[in-house]
Amino acid sequence: ETFETLIRLAENYTSTLFCNVYRNMAAEATTHVQEFFTDVGLFIFGTDVSTEEFVNRFFDTLFPVVYNHVINPGVTDISLEYAECLRMARRDIRPFGNIPKKAIGQMGRSLLPSRTFLQALNLGIEVINTTDHLHFSKDCSRALLRMQYCPHCQGLTLSKPCMGYCLNVIRGCLANMAEVDLHWRGYIQSLEELSSAMSGTYDIEHVLLNFHSLVNDALVQARINGPGLSEQVNKVCGPPVRKPTQSPGCSFDQNKDSQGLKVFSRDSEETLANRRKEFINHLRLYRAFYGGLADQLCGNELAAADGLPCWNGEDVVRRY
Repeated sequence: ETFETLIRLAENYTSTLFCNVYRNMAAEATTHVQEFFTDVGLFIFGTDVSTEEFVNRFFDTLFPVVYNHVINPGVTDISLEYAECLRMARRDIRPFGNIPKKAIGQMGRSLLPSRTFLQALNLGIEVINTTDHLHFSKDCSRALLRMQYCPHCQGLTLSKPCMGYCLNVIRGCLANMAEVDLHWRGYIQSLEELSSAMSGTYDIEHVLLNFHSLVNDALVQARINGPGLSEQVNKVCGPPVRKPTQSPGCSFDQNKDSQGLKVFSRDSEETLANRRKEFINHLRLYRAFYGGLADQLCGNELAAADGLPCWNGEDVVRRY
């Protein structure tokens, strides 16, 4: 949910840029912005899409809109065929300079660790769900019966098993669980390392919430280089072919997600970085969960406290 909120907010920032600064092309541009952030979400949540491909696609589709409204504005819009020629020519003409390349680098290095982090969380859930239900062997069932109910046959209904005896029985029953321990510890360590890789310059929050700045830089560059770009376009696509329609104005609802803006302030404790840190800190407490399960079970509820008379499998004794 935190990832989804972040993506929505970044989309909101970028659409707001067009509404506030480039209002005449906001309606067209917002559609491409929505498509771009849909691709961001698909990538993070595991769909097989390429970051380089969808960043390039965004700038490809943005170029005809920018040409139509910033580089060579006219009374009417360019034709669909002419727009398609511009879209195809964008990577050769390079109207946005090195901004698309910069965006590809940032997206690749910030989205991939986040995608891996989410995949790792799903793996953790699978492990926990798989180990949630145990099927005991016959030997284990016999040992548990002897440990917990055999003293009842002698009328010793209040006696509890000795700690050492309990540990021997439960460890035998949980031998398969103990095998998970080493891998579980490694898993938590990997999550810690992955979480560290998600911070700094390529922190996903920083990259996504500042994407609108990159887009603005790209548009400024296109405007400055306008005359030169017009010449290049004329060589590749010919003079602009226009159709008798006019683009609608801004239709983006800036009040939408205003709640999200408040919740996702960079100073807020609810940032993704803080939530991740809190989660990792909680997870560390369970590093020894699978290895120490027998100790927890015997210590918390099954076995007698040290120094008290206890059942050793044969009789009630003072010491095991």
